[in-house]
Amino acid sequence: MNRAALFDVDGTLTDTNYLHVTAWWEALRQAGHQVPMHAIHRAIGLPGEDLLGHLLDSDRDQAEDARLSAAHDTLYATSFDRLPALASAADLLRTLADADWQVVLVTSAKDSELDALRRAIDADDAIAKTSSSDDVEEGKPAPEPVQHALQLVHVPPERAVFVGDTVWDMKAATRAHVTCVGLLCGGIPQADLEDAGAAAVYRDPADLLANLSRSPFAAVAGAASSAGRRRDMTDR
Repeated sequence: MNRAALFDVDGTLTDTNYLHVTAWWEALRQAGHQVPMHAIHRAIGLPGEDLLGHLLDSDRDQAEDARLSAAHDTLYATSFDRLPALASAADLLRTLADADWQVVLVTSAKDSELDALRRAIDADDAIAKTSSSDDVEEGKPAPEPVQHALQLVHVPPERAVFVGDTVWDMKAATRAHVTCVGLLCGGIPQADLEDAGAAAVYRDPADLLANLSRSPFAAVAGAASSAGRRRDMTDR
């Protein structure tokens, strides 16, 4: 059966959320905005323009948004050669690929950031497709990034699982009618992920890998196989 394993990247496969927090904090500070780091952390996972709209007053000078985003990008890029993958991230992707899941990275990062993230994960042999913020009009929590990823691999929502670490990930997947799994390694509490739609929550990629046979991946694979057998019997 054709099925897809969709993954957010920052905070899900790479330990980079707090690098984004400090880059945004410094970019905002340089522009005269005092925004606490905990507020920035809760907004990580949104596209840059939406993140700024979430953090700053609605009557802000939106002409400044591009400069703030560029400053963040420049600051974050200083870490490109040392971005850390989370433990077992590559093993998780390869295990799913070996089990006939099409692995797709679905990120709010731009293509230039995604290249650095893929180098950090070091599992390109397991990745079928990628979708970045450059590929969609609306970012998470809109369903478009998830829908676009499904279109890339021609998989219907009921045969997919989305893994992420933020409420924005969970909301995007839920709105796209895709089963979603939350990871705690991005720093968001379990209750928040569950309230946003997570069907199950694990500590990190290693924990999900250890429990893969009892996870939503097993449930979705089982349901897809059962549907296929019913169709085969009907066709005879």
